[in-house]
Amino acid sequence: MRLLLSTAVLFASAIAVPALAQADPDVAPDIVVTGRGLPDSPGERAFDIVTIDRDRLQANASARLESVLADVAGLQQFRRSDSRTANPTSQGITLRGIGGNASSRALLILDGVPQADPFGGWVAFPAYATGRLGQVRVTRGGGSGYFGPGALAGTVQLDSATPDQLAPLDASLFYGSRDSIEAQGAAALVRDGGFATLSGAYARGDGFVPTVASSRGPVDRAAPYEQASGALRTVVTVAPSTEVQANVSAFTDRRDRGTAFTANRSDGADASLRLVGRGAWGWSALAYLQTRAFASSFASINAARTTVSQSLNQYNTPATGLGARLEVQPPVGEAIDLRLGADIRDVSGKTQELFTFVNASPTRRREAGGSTRTQGLFADGSVALGDLTLTGAGRIDWWRIDGGFLRERPLAGGAALTDNRFADRDGSEFTGRLGAAWRAAAAVTVRAAAYRGWRLPTLNELYRPFRVGNDVTAANAGLSPERLTGIEGGVTLTPFADASLAATLFHNQLDDAIANVTLAATPTSAMRVRRNLDAIRSTGVEVDARYATGPFTALASWSHVDARVRASGAAVALDGLRPAQTPRDAISGTLGWRQRRAAVSATLRHVARQFDDDQNSRSLAPATTLDGYAALPVTRVLTIEARAENVFDARVEAGISGANIVERATPRTLWIGVRARLD
Repeated sequence: MRLLLSTAVLFASAIAVPALAQADPDVAPDIVVTGRGLPDSPGERAFDIVTIDRDRLQANASARLESVLADVAGLQQFRRSDSRTANPTSQGITLRGIGGNASSRALLILDGVPQADPFGGWVAFPAYATGRLGQVRVTRGGGSGYFGPGALAGTVQLDSATPDQLAPLDASLFYGSRDSIEAQGAAALVRDGGFATLSGAYARGDGFVPTVASSRGPVDRAAPYEQASGALRTVVTVAPSTEVQANVSAFTDRRDRGTAFTANRSDGADASLRLVGRGAWGWSALAYLQTRAFASSFASINAARTTVSQSLNQYNTPATGLGARLEVQPPVGEAIDLRLGADIRDVSGKTQELFTFVNASPTRRREAGGSTRTQGLFADGSVALGDLTLTGAGRIDWWRIDGGFLRERPLAGGAALTDNRFADRDGSEFTGRLGAAWRAAAAVTVRAAAYRGWRLPTLNELYRPFRVGNDVTAANAGLSPERLTGIEGGVTLTPFADASLAATLFHNQLDDAIANVTLAATPTSAMRVRRNLDAIRSTGVEVDARYATGPFTALASWSHVDARVRASGAAVALDGLRPAQTPRDAISGTLGWRQRRAAVSATLRHVARQFDDDQNSRSLAPATTLDGYAALPVTRVLTIEARAENVFDARVEAGISGANIVERATPRTLWIGVRARLD
């Protein structure tokens, strides 16, 4: 299967570029290919959806996807740090205040392919250069329908750039604070029969010291990073209404966490092949392969932060994801949209670690892992009845967890200290969503929706114990799937074409929420275990606004959430508390001016206080930051760009560990660079 998929992708890439290059360049192109899947369902107007366009993706202060996603208030990572300093395992994404434990509770897809790490469920953000993306669509609320399982809190849909968004050559080079370099480049060949793109990105920097000045000791130092990614994409028309989309991509990521023995390494490669038919019968067939390798080292630091020693070496965590999806859109009438299909995803992986260091040398070796599979059938339909649109979707998924194991052995030889084989498990889940959108007046649309989503525990949650500083968390092979039920209602006002105001009131309940539950704690350490809580209940309101007049644009987003844990038994102490890493309020606002290639924008963001731990004993202070961006064309081809992150150097607390040791997110970072674009 893997060899077949890889060969098919490479073959499609090999034949596509020569075929496109042989097209007559003197003939005006009549581009009919899109490089995307089937059209969006009309029923989506019943849900709370925010779209981030290509201009915004390219004109932001950090040039990083996770920063752009912060335009959608309430869409957050587990921690406030970005992919230059965060531990990669803390970069899961979620929405609507239902908390997290580093695994994503929102479904992230790129060109239809699920993107969460097969082993741990986190997101490898350095793999997604913003220059190769065409748009981002964020759907708040669970029950993803034809996108697949995993959308507890919502779906984040990444789409690659389309032919009308591409230039023959687009490249940028920036130099920034702390001897940082960022470069992106893309070349595109567009012809009548399709297009091909080759893109790459590179970033490095000496980094800043993550530990705040008041908490530092002699062991603390700057945290450098170096990251690169590349992608080859070809889209070719193979029949009047059928196109083939072939993608191959890879990334590498090196980060340090600010002390000795805290280096992280991530590598990955993806390949996918999608056929899309746009005739009377619409259809899409997708197959994909993901490979990942992750390594991380962990340190133990004394209370005075004068000595540091290695406590664990997670030297290799290989993981693989395989999947396919078939979707059919039968012709059932102009007012009706119907999608039927099936999908399957199989993941496997294991962690390999050295631990229990004595005199700076490991004495034990651990291996833990297994595999999971989900396979489902889905139906998604909508009908337009004048000003009223009704939509409904249903999925039935069968899941299986098997091959789970945990082995620990002394390196010196001898009998195994631990040799656990966990029982295989399986089950099924029924999920879906219902919605209605009523155009009450020319500029007023009223929405209502209800949904149910689910997520299978990751291999990381099931089998891998871990530590952060002196805090240790044990795995739990008996975890149950998470299940979310939610309702929402809202109104969207569109007084004219370039203005909109959307407000949504929602209530979500996440049953069997997986959390890191504290068993014991001292002033300098904590012992936790992963457990299913009774539930997390979240009630809130979201407001999104957009206004454009001439060259001026204004964007605003606000999320207000009251989220509470429901817990009993061993976790009863958490009952009524707020989920860890869940702020009550998040606000983002951007003012921008653009005239052709000249542009200026400023983005103000505020995140309210949130708790770093399940017991609500460690509070992260609220943070307000200002970012800036400016572009000035100097020739027809060249543009000078300046960017500023966290202009006023606000302290953005990202974590508290040990004896109240505070870690911060990115301080003030300034960039100057040049962009070359050949149209």
